[in-house]
Amino acid sequence: MTRHKNVVCLWFDGTAEDAARFYAQTFPDSTVGAVHRAPGDYPAGKQGDVLLVEFTVCGIPCVGLNGGPEFKHSEAFSFQIETEDQAETDRLWNAIVGNGGRESQCGWCKDRWGLSWQISPRVLNEAVTSPDPAAAKRAFDAMMTMGKIDVAAIEKALRG
Repeated sequence: MTRHKNVVCLWFDGTAEDAARFYAQTFPDSTVGAVHRAPGDYPAGKQGDVLLVEFTVCGIPCVGLNGGPEFKHSEAFSFQIETEDQAETDRLWNAIVGNGGRESQCGWCKDRWGLSWQISPRVLNEAVTSPDPAAAKRAFDAMMTMGKIDVAAIEKALRG
């Protein structure tokens, strides 16, 4: 992996490599880079255990740190993935939720490691930031009733 000045560090409890491999298989422009093993024993593991995993998610450089059970993921951090259509929205949503994750509201879901994702169709992002305040409100109100985003319903709300 190319060294970057800023890298997203995600804390895991021994599952960083599994998560990185899932993300690389699921999201475009995502890869697993180097897997680094601990050079010595540490509070969450033993020498030789996977300590750090370098990976990218949609081109964003990340490192997974197997730091132990002390810290959990929360909605305070999420990846927002913009999709082009309903098919891509469905594929990514179903991959996350169907692989031990769970649904939430307004396009949010959590993967089986507790990391939050916003699967957000481009049409929704454009709609809620529309210069037409009435159209933006209709799209926003429609979104507020959804779990996974329904592109056709957002488009209908935009039209009024």
